[in-house]
Amino acid sequence: MQKLTNKEEEIMHIVWKLQKAFVKDIMNEITEDQPHYNTLSTIVRNLEEKGYVSHTAYGNSHQYFPTVSLEEYRKRFMHTAIDTFFNSSYKNMVSHFAKEEKISAAELREILNMIEQQEQNS
Repeated sequence: MQKLTNKEEEIMHIVWKLQKAFVKDIMNEITEDQPHYNTLSTIVRNLEEKGYVSHTAYGNSHQYFPTVSLEEYRKRFMHTAIDTFFNSSYKNMVSHFAKEEKISAAELREILNMIEQQEQNS
């Protein structure tokens, strides 16, 4: 799975949301810094070349749909981020967010409860 640019990722979120979309449908979802139609069309074709979307042709028009799910992308992104920024350690990642006060003790307890529930169900 090739890495996406920020703009490609933004477009993929729209495609995941819509599930099926023509370029004009994607364009309608962009509220800020709307690219030119041809630029957006090029971005979508790049996403297709990278294997993230495919299309169904209707004459000269193409309706695009995701071939990689948001969940698949999220897993890959998280694994890469944890490997790159936290030395492949989930403990380092969680402690980083705790130090930055991005996660509370109550949320950590909730996560521990979820882990314990999964262990009991296994």
